Amino acid sequence: MSSEQQQTLPPQEQDQQPGHETEMNPRPDYEPRYPGSNRLQGKTVLITGGDSGIGRAVSVLFAREGADVAIVYLNETEDAEATKKLVEREGRTCLTIAGDVGDPSFSRKVVDQVIERFGKLDVLVNNAAEQHPKGDIAEISPEQLDRTFRTNIFGYFYMTQAAMPHLKEGSAIINTTSVTAYRGSSNLLDYSSTKGAIVAFTRSLAQKLAEKKIRVNGVAPGPIWTPLIPATFPAEKVKTFGSNTPLKRPGQPNEVAPSFLFLACEDSSYITGSILHPNGGDATES
Repeated sequence: MSSEQQQTLPPQEQDQQPGHETEMNPRPDYEPRYPGSNRLQGKTVLITGGDSGIGRAVSVLFAREGADVAIVYLNETEDAEATKKLVEREGRTCLTIAGDVGDPSFSRKVVDQVIERFGKLDVLVNNAAEQHPKGDIAEISPEQLDRTFRTNIFGYFYMTQAAMPHLKEGSAIINTTSVTAYRGSSNLLDYSSTKGAIVAFTRSLAQKLAEKKIRVNGVAPGPIWTPLIPATFPAEKVKTFGSNTPLKRPGQPNEVAPSFLFLACEDSSYITGSILHPNGGDATES
């Protein structure tokens, strides 16, 4: 094994996306590293893909900072219930909603439930995603292409459209893109394409909503240890996941969540249309 392919994790894989955190070894580190300082006190936050991985870390951190949280997930009920308990442990309320973000009617139902439960919506985090590696562009079926775009970018549009009537001055939208939007990925052509679209969506929407004083930004993680990894790649690839970064390891979800917190709170009040890059030095940002 070369120095660029050092083992960073035990070999493992899962047979279904988006994967289950309960089956991972080791479990991703979601715990906030610091006491809260009320930076989101009284806020209501909606997070898609909030049941596990980066979404779980963001949910728990936001709760520690004073926010009530609604999390959307596909079908990982056990992970979602665990995240709910973690949010409640921080003294906040958590609403869990299962369904497909690629369905525009579902997005409307989600926002309706959030408003019914909390009476408002202050921060939207578009985070749900899926990926399906293929070695050749000819192997990407129309069904896979549609599915990847429907979840990864259409879902961002649908959830934002549903949320817009309830967002107001001071609200924030944060979109999860990826390092693959900047450096590309030869085996994730459709996934990396959606992530590039998210960057353009973020910058364009930021321009559109600036007059409403609603900020729109994004986070582009590098290789982060989340359920999507063992659910995507074979065990031998998982074994060396993240070893080709300058830091020689994958990141943990709680190393990414503070970027979302910064963009959600008033610390970033003069920032919109920007992307943060917690990627272990994996690519040159632009």
